Amino acid sequence: MNLKRIAAITVALSVIAVSCGSDSNDTPTSTDGTTVATTQTDSTTADTVAADGAPVTADAPFPAARCEANKAAGKITYLSSFDFAAAASIVEVIVAKDKGYFDAMCLDVELKASFSTANYPLVAGNEAQFSSGGSFSEVVSFATDNADADVVALAVEGHTGIDALIVKDGKATQLSDLKGSTIGVKGKITPSVQAMLAKAGLVEGTDYQTVPVDGFDPLVHIALPNIVGFPGYKSNEVGQLDAAGIKYTLFDPAADSIPGSFGIIYTNGTFLKDHPTAVEDFMRATMLGLADAIADPAAASKTALALIDSNGNPNFLSPEGEAFRWATEAKLVTDSTPAGSPVGLADAAGLQNEVDAYAAIGLFGGTAPDISKRFNTSVLTSIYDGAGKVIWPAK
Repeated sequence: MNLKRIAAITVALSVIAVSCGSDSNDTPTSTDGTTVATTQTDSTTADTVAADGAPVTADAPFPAARCEANKAAGKITYLSSFDFAAAASIVEVIVAKDKGYFDAMCLDVELKASFSTANYPLVAGNEAQFSSGGSFSEVVSFATDNADADVVALAVEGHTGIDALIVKDGKATQLSDLKGSTIGVKGKITPSVQAMLAKAGLVEGTDYQTVPVDGFDPLVHIALPNIVGFPGYKSNEVGQLDAAGIKYTLFDPAADSIPGSFGIIYTNGTFLKDHPTAVEDFMRATMLGLADAIADPAAASKTALALIDSNGNPNFLSPEGEAFRWATEAKLVTDSTPAGSPVGLADAAGLQNEVDAYAAIGLFGGTAPDISKRFNTSVLTSIYDGAGKVIWPAK
């Protein structure tokens, strides 16, 4: 893989991350029902998944042969996208690890705290096997700019964007009021906010300007005199402003029918092909962790915070902030899951709409790429029963 290209795209990808709002690019640090949709997988490796090893049957012992196949996968490394935050595609892995679900699948899983866009080359090179992506477009962008990077999204938990435009109170009642204004950005304006403004006839550099803002404190940003507002996350900055009693106007791209996604769990094609049962059972354990986290958001956020604290809490995450983050994201995940689909299953039509919308504003070089190899539905389909429940062996 061309390392220079990877370095360049890692910088570019940071503007697409829309799940956890990661503020760090640190080296990873270690710490040890609905019915199933019939969406067809587009991954060429789909037919190999679960081809070796006996199938898992609900309430029956976990097959010994499958256990041995999973052990043969060796150490499996999962890289988070923003510390061990209580966020979609992170918190469920933490819960699964804490409850021993990976152990029950005979998987040796190590969790490492990292940053979304730093993880793609590591997973693509099979130095790590799973990670959390900010959005499906983020996954596609890396793969598009690195043709030999075979990364595959296995779960898309949020079928909507999670970012929004936060505007100072009294500055605008509709998007057209923002013409001629200046918006503060962390690196670059987020794609769904940019698409929302474009839909309203506002083009960056012509109808509004963007300027970089320092740091990641929304209480500081909302007070900056030279900007009208800034993009933020409905599960993060919004909660901080509300807790501080600061008034603002929120322009939500999702409310304006701008497509998006968040909470992506992905792997690489090599690991998927070589260890299909390990991939399937990692996702089985993770989706059971997700079900638990959705059922009890408060407990899940506490579990995440305990891991955050044990890792030194370098990003100063708070109990209140993590509780708000996961309560918000859990609701967005469940509310945005398409009818008749289990939680986390990729929606091909929705993902295509997302990349089409972002290509229209210049992402992907202005042309929507082929996404057929960038997601897989067979893995999650195989772990859910007809009622949308995770198939789990006897304890």
